Amino acid sequence: MTFHYNRKRERSAAAQRSVVMAARGMVATSQPLATQAGLRVLREGGNAVDAAVAAAAVLCVVEPFSTGIGGDVFMLIHHGPTGELHGLNASGRAPRGVSIEALLRQGYQRMPITGMLPVTVPGALDGWSEALERFGSWPLSRVLENAIVYAEEGFPVSEVISGAWECCIPLLKSHPSSASVYLRDGRAPRPGQRFVNPDLARAFRLIAGEGKDVFYRGEIGRSIVEFSRRNGGYLSLEDLDAHRSTWVKPISTDYRGYTLVELPPNGQGLAAIEILNIMEGYDVAAMGHNSPEYFHLLLEAIKVAFADRNTYITDPEFRRIPVEWLASKPYAESRRKSIDPRRAAYFVKPAPPAPVSDTIYLTVVDRERTAVSFINSLFYKFGSGMVVSGTGIILQNRGSSFSLDPGHFNALEPGKRPMHTIIPAMVFRDGKFWMTFGVMGGDMQPQGHAQVFMNIVDFGFNIQEAIDAPRVRYQEDSKAALEDGIPEDVRRSLAERGHETDLPPEDTNQFGGGQGIIWDESQDVLLGGSDRRKDGCAAGY
Repeated sequence: MTFHYNRKRERSAAAQRSVVMAARGMVATSQPLATQAGLRVLREGGNAVDAAVAAAAVLCVVEPFSTGIGGDVFMLIHHGPTGELHGLNASGRAPRGVSIEALLRQGYQRMPITGMLPVTVPGALDGWSEALERFGSWPLSRVLENAIVYAEEGFPVSEVISGAWECCIPLLKSHPSSASVYLRDGRAPRPGQRFVNPDLARAFRLIAGEGKDVFYRGEIGRSIVEFSRRNGGYLSLEDLDAHRSTWVKPISTDYRGYTLVELPPNGQGLAAIEILNIMEGYDVAAMGHNSPEYFHLLLEAIKVAFADRNTYITDPEFRRIPVEWLASKPYAESRRKSIDPRRAAYFVKPAPPAPVSDTIYLTVVDRERTAVSFINSLFYKFGSGMVVSGTGIILQNRGSSFSLDPGHFNALEPGKRPMHTIIPAMVFRDGKFWMTFGVMGGDMQPQGHAQVFMNIVDFGFNIQEAIDAPRVRYQEDSKAALEDGIPEDVRRSLAERGHETDLPPEDTNQFGGGQGIIWDESQDVLLGGSDRRKDGCAAGY
């Protein structure tokens, strides 16, 4: 495959910055201070897992609406010295005391989005600790140093983060503890304004001193449970104590000589695999990048994959999911036959048996070529909107993905993990690690994975171009959002095919944000890209 290292070719999808290149190690995140924290770890002798957790901890401070230790994390870890690939599912479960009946008695017909009822057990900190214990070389106390400094001494809020924070003022004002920590005089911090978070700093110091047990079995855990009790939630000390992360076997598909690797359910990585399996049956490169033909078939493939996702993805410990069948080439061929190449489908049925959110994605590769694809999330911006008093910890609202229909695969049940949107990805070529990447943003994630991947494999883009290129986002029925930069004639052509594209923007960014690193083995060079839609950057040494 030919790799393009310059941006001088004429195309509407040209990157807005150069590919970052380095030989020893590289970090790519959505905020420069987090990238620097991860790079510092690499330069001081830590490995990719140490650096990933350090960067994630800083993001909890500097991009607090997207991520935190009150949320969940998923990881793919390629261990350079052995060449082995490992998957980690550190998502939390529903409280044992909650039930569909309890919510129905309170008058709910569907899961609420905010407040304590959609709060599930936070799995992130346990996941960080599990990864460090198995593959890290630094203790958690050292990994958290930069996050503690930024929380205690403050940091200047960056531009994109400030804009997203501003959108959350009504949510934060809905609860006193949330407003007191994350608003100043009722306002979100302005770009460049220094923000200090002493409550979160104290929580991180406790964790650095006592480890994860202080969160799941100690002082912080008791604070979370008491806060939940006072605000109508169901979390108990037994729920926190029982939490365990799970090492899982990744799932994959081959596409034109490359192997895309995702995590299995309860995440939605299966949807990305299904999209690519369907698209492999078309001559994508011949259609032209972001052409009407390409977008039409891509949107139809996404509809099919999402119909299956919305039906079947849940906690596999509770329901058997036909993963092997849904990820198979014969299944994709059968679904491809249902796609009309000239007309958009309004409704797609799921396979027979055989919401907008915020997240951080980061990736790290070290000098031994250990690679970490890492995604940490609160789900919606500021999650449930609930900040545990005295801790600065924002609780996720991941339980809002549950169904209150008892017959649904993803029905709410005590101790069950909900369907999850956050998905890390990797790509292998000839059985060897080649790329680590991800695209954050709720149900944009599998759509983004497919588009970034095809930009590289089918259209020959470099990593920065592939991430920066304008995207399409399927929403529901025949509705799709087209990003600025997609020509008007493409929009008109899609409308003629039955796609409803004249939709107002929902917020500052509907199209996610990605990071990626490619290892060019022939020159032993790392090539990094970071999304123009975020504040972040890739950096190496």
